Amino acid sequence: MGDRARRAARGSIGALFATYVALGYARLWRAKITFDDGHRLFVASGIRGGFGRGGTTIGGVYLTRANTSHAVLRHESVHADQWARYGLLFAVRYLFEEVRHPGPTNKYEIEAGLEDGGYKGRPRRY
Repeated sequence: MGDRARRAARGSIGALFATYVALGYARLWRAKITFDDGHRLFVASGIRGGFGRGGTTIGGVYLTRANTSHAVLRHESVHADQWARYGLLFAVRYLFEEVRHPGPTNKYEIEAGLEDGGYKGRPRRY
């Protein structure tokens, strides 16, 4: 699991820490955990709650009930890249952006690809 965790964290120490925390969280929820080599992402599926919208990526782990299409994994992989870029501060940055610009107007969601993430319509930024 160590090599996969490092791959999922994309070389970021902060993202690696977040990845291990998220894997522990997924185990507590009794998730089925797989590793998607193409997206370098752990997929923790079968979780009944404890995540936002259709799923949430923490570090290199995507937590979801069953939302695991190729397009969604591509979208969540970009969020894993964002975790690697910003480290643990990404959680704060994302939440701050979400308060100011929710859902499809959130710059991190736009960067990840709105259509891949299941967002409908064009984003409107104020």
